[in-house]
Amino acid sequence: MISSHNDIQRIVDLTTNQDLKKIGQKILHKERISFDDGIYLFENASLAYLGALANWKRESMHGNKTYFNRNFHIEPTNVCVFSCKFCSYSRLYAHKEEGWELSIDDMLNIVKKYDGQPVTEVHIVGGVHPKMNLQFFVELFKAIKAHRPELHIKAFTPVELDYIFRKANVSIEEGMKILHEAGHDSLPGGGAEIFHPEIREKICADKVNAEGWLAIHKAAHKLGMHSNATILYGHIEEYKHRVDHMERLRELQDETGGFNTFIPLKFRNKDNDMSYVNESSVIEDMKMYAVARLYMDNFPHIKAYWPMLGRQNAQLTLSFGVNDLDGTIDDTTKIYSMAGSEEQNPAMSTTQLVSLIKQVNREPVERDTVYNIIKDYSNIELEEMEANPLLN
Repeated sequence: MISSHNDIQRIVDLTTNQDLKKIGQKILHKERISFDDGIYLFENASLAYLGALANWKRESMHGNKTYFNRNFHIEPTNVCVFSCKFCSYSRLYAHKEEGWELSIDDMLNIVKKYDGQPVTEVHIVGGVHPKMNLQFFVELFKAIKAHRPELHIKAFTPVELDYIFRKANVSIEEGMKILHEAGHDSLPGGGAEIFHPEIREKICADKVNAEGWLAIHKAAHKLGMHSNATILYGHIEEYKHRVDHMERLRELQDETGGFNTFIPLKFRNKDNDMSYVNESSVIEDMKMYAVARLYMDNFPHIKAYWPMLGRQNAQLTLSFGVNDLDGTIDDTTKIYSMAGSEEQNPAMSTTQLVSLIKQVNREPVERDTVYNIIKDYSNIELEEMEANPLLN
């Protein structure tokens, strides 16, 4: 791994491509790279060059630290009023017999399963179900907080929120305030897909557009809520669409500073209406993470969602700009397993996740949702963890 400024300077100086050299110099001098620079990196930079720059950037920000948290997922339903072409998870409301719908009691029982365990976050996302309205989720959040007040609720994409607010006939600002007061702590990054209308209209035309997605995150940030952002890459988009997507996020982050993490999500082609599209290669995956780290200069963290990539490829991303591997998850999450992801039963113990990070000479650090450090596992032996249930 490259951590020395002199080493990375030497790599940039030895580059014979003058345009790549100029972009490299910008990065070394902590100058913002442009839209055209982003496209040029995708089209012309070798993976080795991108990896060296992205790793240097990652290490200059976080050293060897690699973050994770102890979390679990609740998916209220996979019944959905929308029909995204890339989705293998949802079942249209018209065919809801193929789906599931959880009651408030069902979801509270999932939370209760973790009583006595040191989880810090529940992640709640799912389909857009017409019966699960604003009041339903207000009651859910209040019930969770009444049972476990300290549990951080990270919930809902703007796709869900846009529908909920429109149905309740409230503004984005009103809706976010109502949910926040009920216990809604932060937003995940889903539903972003690709912002550019050229692609969005082909893969998810009937759900909230880019402007609506960004407006909901902006409203959350104004309430003091943090959020994440994603991109769905590796399908029918071009490099210009990826950079346009990152540019819009970067602009909002300049304005609000409310984003914690950027998460590139790999398109998976099993059992959906885009099964004819080949999935991206591992090389293309690493290129996406590396350019993301270089372009998203005002995002503190770049995350790789290990259930989607698989454990070994997730380890590899840690040399291409990534400094976060999400969390312990739990095998309740189905959004990616149903699409053919590497992990069909995504769950890892803390010991397994720490071991995964240490295997590639990184320092595992447990965080909460907003990146307050809970415990540094760098100097804790795996044997000690296995023997101590509180550490696992």
